[in-house]
Amino acid sequence: MSIEFHRQMLADQVRIAAFRNALAKVIRPGQTTVADLGAGTGILAFLARELGAREVWLYDPGPVLGLAEHVARRNGIDGLHFVPERSLDVADPPRVDVVVAEVLGNFAYEEDVLETLRDARRFLAPRGTMIPHSIVQWAAPVIADRFEHDFRAWRGVAALDWSDAERLTRNNMYVFAIEPRDLLDVPAASWDSLEFGGDIDSRRVGRGAWTLAASATIFGFALWWECALVPGVVLSTSPFGPRTHWDQIYLPLLEPLAVRAGDALALDVSSETGGGESGIDVRWAVEHRRGDKIVSRQSLDIASGFLG
Repeated sequence: MSIEFHRQMLADQVRIAAFRNALAKVIRPGQTTVADLGAGTGILAFLARELGAREVWLYDPGPVLGLAEHVARRNGIDGLHFVPERSLDVADPPRVDVVVAEVLGNFAYEEDVLETLRDARRFLAPRGTMIPHSIVQWAAPVIADRFEHDFRAWRGVAALDWSDAERLTRNNMYVFAIEPRDLLDVPAASWDSLEFGGDIDSRRVGRGAWTLAASATIFGFALWWECALVPGVVLSTSPFGPRTHWDQIYLPLLEPLAVRAGDALALDVSSETGGGESGIDVRWAVEHRRGDKIVSRQSLDIASGFLG
């Protein structure tokens, strides 16, 4: 991971403020011990010490942990233990009062957050606290055609038929800065939710459904998440909220959908993490109904969006 990406995360004041507020709610000065999983530049560990944590363990296999150690030394931050390993590979870690892990992606589960937090219970003392606490995933239909222009760039190149290439392009999820005006004027639908302290399956499956009040053309779907770090402190990538360094996910369609008032639209999403070359597989299927009749069905899969 490049230093530029870490700079973007540190410049995200919405993210920093949310985690600081969450840590402040659970740290007892002079008593609480903390483990920061996927510590990166160490900012969450530094905040924990500023708030009075007695000791903090930082786990990260990347070279940026060395930078965190230099920053801590330069700024006189003590009480830190640097462990240059992935938390999942650590045997018999010391138990702590608070585990904090910011390993969320634009698509929430893409950075092994499920696997990391499922394993994180090994690090927690009895009655310990996990940050983040829970997450809800949202979806909404997209009516803006501005993303569609990129996918259609294959058409007409050198007067050749590039439809196979366009299909590969569409079988991918994209990170775009989606605005409220890009979305159909319907309530967002929750397709998945979970608490990180419970049993977590790496395969997530859910559905969003809408009954439409007016005619529109649907070009794809936007996904975002709302994460409760602790009860009362929520970090969100919603296009309706403050902007963060995370953007929204765009799921294209193979063909746009012309829908009418009264039509029903359903989006099925599944994801599986923790294995394979990419580490994640995401599939989505869309069903468009008019009364009892199925007007169309489309199925897409990012595994079909790459050349073998």
